[in-house]
Amino acid sequence: MALLKVNDIHVYYGSIHAVKGVSFEVKEGEIVTLIGANGAGKSTVLNTISGLLHPRSGSVSFEDKDLKGVAPHKIVEHGLAQVPEGRRIFLQMTVEENLEMGAFTQQRAVAEAGIADVYERFPRLKERRRQIAGTLSGGEQQMLAMGRALMSKPKLLMLDEPSMGLAPILVEQIFDIIKELHAAGTTILLVEQNAQAALSVADRAYVLETGCISLSGTGAELMASDQVRKAYLGG
Repeated sequence: MALLKVNDIHVYYGSIHAVKGVSFEVKEGEIVTLIGANGAGKSTVLNTISGLLHPRSGSVSFEDKDLKGVAPHKIVEHGLAQVPEGRRIFLQMTVEENLEMGAFTQQRAVAEAGIADVYERFPRLKERRRQIAGTLSGGEQQMLAMGRALMSKPKLLMLDEPSMGLAPILVEQIFDIIKELHAAGTTILLVEQNAQAALSVADRAYVLETGCISLSGTGAELMASDQVRKAYLGG
């Protein structure tokens, strides 16, 4: 069943038509990725799903519920969490305080169990749990942003450019974590400029160009496409 359906959304920034009639769906248990150049509208699509932006027309539904007019924090309560571009962790707070902030929709006992789960998945965060988040490395901050999103027990985890600014070895680690989360049953919508890494983990993928979907298929199909190779894989 389709967990998320995005239907013909048009999103504007003032008079700029940033997203032009985008439609796609994410089924339960899938990793779906949106790839495209910088400025293609990928983050705008995610922010619209999260309720941070509102489409001028078109609709977004999650588990067959229309999300029109639903406040962003209520969307999180429905089971949809986003790891924003640039991580956006609370830099002045400790690692553990950041995780507690991610659990604001949960009861205390659930939050405590959630923190234990995150520490099991990210042992580095456990070692640094009393450390101020702003002093973490880029890779650790990305792990913290992912851990914080997992605290809300999402049915769908949306990741916006998780590899941005990271060294290749850390990119590999982050994508290993994405594969582990998926294997554990998390449905994932991934926005990523690193097309090679994104397509290698995706069940299905969409290419976004200047606010429109120009291509779609399985991760393997797009990886093999001449058009994608030339534009995004340096081939």
